[in-house]
Amino acid sequence: MFKKEATFEGGSQDTVIAQGVKVEGDFVSQGNIIIEGEVHGTIKTDHDLRIGEQARVVANVWAENAVIAGEVQGNMKVAERLELAPTSRVIGDVEVKTVSMAPGAIFCGRCMMPGGPDVVAATVPERKRNRTKVAAVEAEEPQLM
Repeated sequence: MFKKEATFEGGSQDTVIAQGVKVEGDFVSQGNIIIEGEVHGTIKTDHDLRIGEQARVVANVWAENAVIAGEVQGNMKVAERLELAPTSRVIGDVEVKTVSMAPGAIFCGRCMMPGGPDVVAATVPERKRNRTKVAAVEAEEPQLM
């Protein structure tokens, strides 16, 4: 399942940072970005981002979709889908619509999803929220925060 979804279709508008190449600063592209090397700064694309297994990124990232197989240190805002491969290491907060994590992926940070708990809590009447909390306490089950 994961291998099929993690495929990345290259095209003529791709920007490639090859292994052994280091880029510093603001990196903006109007096409797909494939990183096999190292990037420090910021990365922005309206299209897809792929970070290879040997790649290291220390940057805040904006992309439409992202497939991460290497290391990312920084916050990420992905408009649609984020896929974390088994070799991925992500340290930072992520805002994304859909996320997929393979076994072995490392993620240390917060994951915020549009339409998630904050939106749901705002639409649930106060008394129903209180009843839910009481039931969880009475059952002595651990609560996730």
